[in-house]
Amino acid sequence: MHDAYSQHPQSLAGSMITLARTPVRSSLHSISFRRAAHSHSRSMRPLTPADLNPAVLNVQYAVRGELAIKAEELNEKLRSEEHRDTLPFKKVISSNIGNPQQKGLDQPPITFTRQVAALMEYPPLAEIVKDKWNPDVIQRAKQLQEEIGSVGAYSHSKGIPLIRKHVAQFITERDGYPSDPEDIFLTAGASAGVSLLLNVLITAHKTGILIPIPQYPLYTATLAQFSGVPLPYHLSEQDGWSTSLAEIKAALAKAETDGKVTPRALVVINPGNPTGALLDRQTMEELVWLCEEHSLVLLADEVYQENLHRRDEHPFHSFKQVVRQLGSQIPLISFHSISKGVFGECGRRGGYFECCNISTDVRALLYKMVSVGLCPPLSGQVGVDCLVRPPKPDEPSYALWKQETDDIHAALAHRTQVMSERLNKLPGVSCVNSPGALYLYPKLELPQNAIDAAHKLGKEADTLYALELLGETGICVVPGSGFGQKDGEHHYRLTCLCPGVEEYVGMLEKFHLNFLKRYGGA
Repeated sequence: MHDAYSQHPQSLAGSMITLARTPVRSSLHSISFRRAAHSHSRSMRPLTPADLNPAVLNVQYAVRGELAIKAEELNEKLRSEEHRDTLPFKKVISSNIGNPQQKGLDQPPITFTRQVAALMEYPPLAEIVKDKWNPDVIQRAKQLQEEIGSVGAYSHSKGIPLIRKHVAQFITERDGYPSDPEDIFLTAGASAGVSLLLNVLITAHKTGILIPIPQYPLYTATLAQFSGVPLPYHLSEQDGWSTSLAEIKAALAKAETDGKVTPRALVVINPGNPTGALLDRQTMEELVWLCEEHSLVLLADEVYQENLHRRDEHPFHSFKQVVRQLGSQIPLISFHSISKGVFGECGRRGGYFECCNISTDVRALLYKMVSVGLCPPLSGQVGVDCLVRPPKPDEPSYALWKQETDDIHAALAHRTQVMSERLNKLPGVSCVNSPGALYLYPKLELPQNAIDAAHKLGKEADTLYALELLGETGICVVPGSGFGQKDGEHHYRLTCLCPGVEEYVGMLEKFHLNFLKRYGGA
């Protein structure tokens, strides 16, 4: 069989010469192109913050802000042989964030939860521990494995159906009213759920969201991200950080008078962050009626519902229960998380929200939005299952689970009591003895010299206080200016998670007295 080249050998030879020459020309062309591209790159304008979404520039998150960054710099110095002896402390105490299992705080994880997690991560472990671990642990993991398969796979975008069913059962038993698994969305911590809901509720620059002051900075940060408008209402410190209906009504009236934004939702944090306050039943009912009157969505942040230091005096009531008992039709979204309570599994990123009185059309849109992110982390979903289905009294793991959870509750209540009593004895300090959550939020009466010194540095006075506290003691707190407060007031938030509470409070006391002397307040 002959082709054209075999019939025309001269053409074949010519073609071979042409092919041999081609790479040389291509190489020369490529070099020229690269030189030209390199020349252009020298004049290429770099990416700057001005090129980004302007809303991003307005996002502030004080919990991981200036103080946390400075604390990490100090940690680096402590790890350095060259600098560790130049600091007046041997460790940084991370009291700025509710992260119970963080190194240095070291709240022990719940054994049952970690054992189930271990079996889900490595199923062959079941054969190794079958005679060492309690059978209810192994049975729980087996049940979840049969439903899930591998935790390395995607799940349903709303979360594993069986776990959503268990969440609904938990809510039903807690409140005495039925919950539908289709109303449950599992999330990567409660924060992801909050961000999703604010995103879908906000029309940029036109939607107002009522938020408590002080508030958890997640809300102002997320509102800034999505160009929502915060409508602040101040909590009443003199009444134990209670929620004031008059404050909320005043914020609504102001928004109506201004006419620039439409109030869309009311955020309530119960128990409070940073205050630890719990809502009483009457106030909750009044808030529901207020939402009905103004057609507001109620966003109930209830992640601290198990952090109750005086349960008999300050019990927790869910908004789901109150809404159902009142027969109200207000749209309600309730959030919960495995990061708080006695779990403290912050890094696993597990949580959920429940939709109450939300139409199927809106719920479908929420599903569309969560499906963009594929699914929440499987390890977090397994954590949620352990949260809502702890061992039962007749199961082998119950005794240890009860002991571990009781010990954590007792430690948190004790630290809260000791810290609030000692802080209240300091000159210029007043501190509400928080009945819930993981924090205290003391108020500071600071000398004018300290306020003036802070303003010269372009900072708020409580930020100066917190920075000097960190530099002298290694204790990292969050200034009240990061949570919001009335003009002229100063606070800071610190956690009640630090072991060795006597030594810890002693450092706070010594620093405060020295600060007052330094700035002429004592």
